[in-house]
Amino acid sequence: MANLTLTIATDNYDRVRAIRDGRVQVGGCDVIYLLMEPEELFFRTARYREFDVCEMSFSTYLMQRARGESEYVALPVFLSRVFRHSGFYIRTDRGIASAADLRGRTVGVPEYQVTAAVWQRGLLRDDYGIDASEIRWRTGGIEEPGREERAPFTPPPGVEVARIPADRTLSGMLAAGELDALILPRTPSCFTRGAANVGRLWPDYRTAEQDYYRRTGLHPIMHVLGVKTALAEKYPWLPGNLHKAFSQAKELAIADLERLITLYVTLPWLGAELEATRAVLGHDIWPYGVQANRKDIETLLRYSHEQGLAQKLQTVEELFHPSTLVTSRI
Repeated sequence: MANLTLTIATDNYDRVRAIRDGRVQVGGCDVIYLLMEPEELFFRTARYREFDVCEMSFSTYLMQRARGESEYVALPVFLSRVFRHSGFYIRTDRGIASAADLRGRTVGVPEYQVTAAVWQRGLLRDDYGIDASEIRWRTGGIEEPGREERAPFTPPPGVEVARIPADRTLSGMLAAGELDALILPRTPSCFTRGAANVGRLWPDYRTAEQDYYRRTGLHPIMHVLGVKTALAEKYPWLPGNLHKAFSQAKELAIADLERLITLYVTLPWLGAELEATRAVLGHDIWPYGVQANRKDIETLLRYSHEQGLAQKLQTVEELFHPSTLVTSRI
C-alpha cells in the first residue's frame, strides 16, 4: 500500500528539523514540508485551510473550536511557547512605571486574538487586577499597514477595540507618541532602532519571567499542531504517528543542546545556559503531551473565555484528538 502524501507547514524550529531532514519519519506518510512565518501561516490556515497538518495559533483555534468552526483537531505538540514580559513596550515619557500604570491607557496589539496578547492580558488581570475593559485597544500591523483579524471576532461588551488608520503601523504610532504602549509577539523596529522615549516595561524581563514561572508554574503556550479532522477520521492512526514523530524530533533537538564536545548551536556558553534554564524549568524544558501541560492549557482556556474570544469555557479533553490524550509507556 502506498504511503499517504501529507503537507506539513510550520516555522523553522530546531524541534521540527529532524522531520524535515528525514531523520524522523511520520509512519505511513510521505511528507511535503513547508516553512513559513507564523503570520502568513496562521492567516492561510484560518482563512483557507490549505495544509493537512500545520502549526496553528492556539488562541484562534480555541475561538474556532468553541464555535464548531475548526476544520482541524489539535495534537498536544506545542511548537512555540514564550514568556511574554519581554513583549511589553511603552512610552517612557508617560509616567508608566509598572504594569499597573497601563490602566486607562491606549495600547496597540497586532490582533486582539493573537495568543501572545491573550496571555499578556491574562497577566495584567491576574497579577495587577486590570480588566481588558480598562484599556483602549488598537489593532493593526506592527511594521506593515493594513493588518486585520485573521478570524472573525466581535469584541465583548464594554471592551473598546478599534483598528488604527489603514496607512499607519503600530511601531510608527508608538514612536510618534500616538499610543501609550504596545504588547507584541515581535520586537518593533522603533525599539530596535532606539527611538526616543520607547522602552520595555520590564527592561530586566528575564528576571521577571523567571519569577513569574516560580510563582505560577506557567510556561505560556503560543502555538499548537493541528491535523485536518477529515484526515484524522479517515486515517485513525495518523494523529498518534504525528505526535510520536514530533516528540522524537523535539528530543533530538534537545540532544543537540546537550552535545558540548562540538557545539551545534552558535552560543559559546550553551551548556551553562541549558543548566541555568533547567534549574528553573526542570529537566524537561519543553514538554509535549496533555498531562504535563494541563495547567498551561487550562489557564489559556480561562483567559480566552474571560476575554470574550471563546464563546464557551471548553475542557482540555475537548481540544485534542482522543488518541493523543494518553500515550503508551514502556
